[in-house]
Amino acid sequence: MAQSDPQLIPVKRALLSVSDKTGLVDFARVLSDEFGVELLSTGGTAKTLREAGLPVTDVSDVTGFREIMAGRVKTLHPKIHGGLLGRLPEDQPVMAEHGIEPIDLVCINLYPFEETVAKPDVTYAEAIENIDIGGPAMIRAAAKNHERVAIVVDPQQYEDVLDELRKGGATTSATRRSLARDAFERTTRYDANIYDYLYRQIDEEFTEQSPVERFSRQMDRNPRKLRYGENPHQKAYFMPSHPYEASVLCAEQLGGKELGYINLLDADAALDTVKEWSAKERAACCIVKHASPCGVGLGDEADQAFSAAYSSDPLAAFGGVLAFNRTVDEAAAKVMCDGQKFLEVVVAEAFDAKAVELLQARWKNARLLAVGPMLRDHGDRSPSTVHHLVGGRIAQERDLVGVVESEWKVVSERQPSDNELAAMKFNWLCCKHVKSNAVVIGGTHGTFGIGGGQVDRVAAAEQAVKKAGDRAKDAVAASDAFFPFPDGPKALLDAGVTAIVQPGGSRNDQLTIDLVNERGATMIFTGRRHFRH
Repeated sequence: MAQSDPQLIPVKRALLSVSDKTGLVDFARVLSDEFGVELLSTGGTAKTLREAGLPVTDVSDVTGFREIMAGRVKTLHPKIHGGLLGRLPEDQPVMAEHGIEPIDLVCINLYPFEETVAKPDVTYAEAIENIDIGGPAMIRAAAKNHERVAIVVDPQQYEDVLDELRKGGATTSATRRSLARDAFERTTRYDANIYDYLYRQIDEEFTEQSPVERFSRQMDRNPRKLRYGENPHQKAYFMPSHPYEASVLCAEQLGGKELGYINLLDADAALDTVKEWSAKERAACCIVKHASPCGVGLGDEADQAFSAAYSSDPLAAFGGVLAFNRTVDEAAAKVMCDGQKFLEVVVAEAFDAKAVELLQARWKNARLLAVGPMLRDHGDRSPSTVHHLVGGRIAQERDLVGVVESEWKVVSERQPSDNELAAMKFNWLCCKHVKSNAVVIGGTHGTFGIGGGQVDRVAAAEQAVKKAGDRAKDAVAASDAFFPFPDGPKALLDAGVTAIVQPGGSRNDQLTIDLVNERGATMIFTGRRHFRH
């Protein structure tokens, strides 16, 4: 089967050359003993494998050329790179002509440059000698040819690769593509660290720059400076890309002061929220403070959506950042300008000329950001989010899951009414964008009270109740994660809430269900949570 399916590639020859030998022998032993893989290797790696009793062919025996220049030149040879880059069957004739055999799996981790330059007494010569040349070249060659070659760059990948081989005796296209992506990420990070080190040695101004300035220069030769970061004493920059969806970083600013770091975080949060609703079906507005919604509203027109969002929490909305999924017209601008409101940033698909005139006359410093259509006609939404921590980055897929009604389960004795179900769907989507712990109380077209960013779920429920006031009566409530005890739901039901939507999954779910039934309310479990940190 493995040989008849072009997507499944058996591993017959593997090249192993690693500086970090964690798990190497066990990995190589399984390849050799279980799958009969021919092992090729270099230098210290070959020595380690031989000492473990494994059969190894030296790369110099394959190339017919011994290592020279103290090991600087050993794998940069057509019989190695031809074996990695060769396409089958189209390159088979030229490979046969030159005695080049395919290599199906490459296991490489690079010279420890990062660890070397982290030593306080490292010399410049020592640092330079730990810049790997052949390793990145082989990684990139194997990753480029991932249609046929599997590239492994981290000992943590060993077991996954072996598990796949045990299942089908071959690597799959999906796995090779995933490994290639990780391989290019590794070489990118490796080169960035070399760049950083050399910049420090060569550019005297580098040591006077802040870390964010250095990072900006590494990521983009033309970073754009923001007014400041979270606080005036912090420098900040942004590096725009070109996504297939509306983005505040790529918006046209029609008026107001320069944008700050916090302005962009809040504007992005507001824009991300209104993307939940199709602009063709309903106008949506979200007002954000401190990167979390304080009001979300729907309407047939933008002015109605704004009124619904603003009435959720007028106090919190003062100095807020808001976004629309539609064009801001004159009617919407008039409602926004009326009364004692103050808005920092307004994001929208576009702005009518009259709307711009009204908004700029009302707040000369307000930033107006025109982002264009929410979603483009082609391409996918940005698939991931990345956070930079001390020492590195963490990344995850974006939470693009909305209402999956097929997974929803009514767990109470009473079924929700049509009105309650519509309100549950709306507030569930709103809750998804509120900082955890999050509880949202609202109706079918707007939120009434939002409790977010709390350290316990009872406090989130109580905050939402306080914000909603009398509007909590006959409203619905949504929670981004399960209630561990009935105390949170009790606070909601005591305030008059008649329907609750939450993921479920607590060991005390039945106690909450019993309480809901006692009060004659209704409750749905979604089976999914929406934490947002």
